[in-house]
Amino acid sequence: MRGLLYIIAVILVIGWAFGFFYVHVSSVIHILLIIAIIAVLLGIIRRA
Repeated sequence: MRGLLYIIAVILVIGWAFGFFYVHVSSVIHILLIIAIIAVLLGIIRRA
């Protein structure tokens, strides 16, 4: 489960970076970034 969260987080960060630099749809991009950060934090919290 932890690996899946990291994969989702990486995909979301890549999507955020792609959207930020190429598409610039600001609200969707920031939502993707927030979801990615939450996924990483959940992975860290569950590991401890």
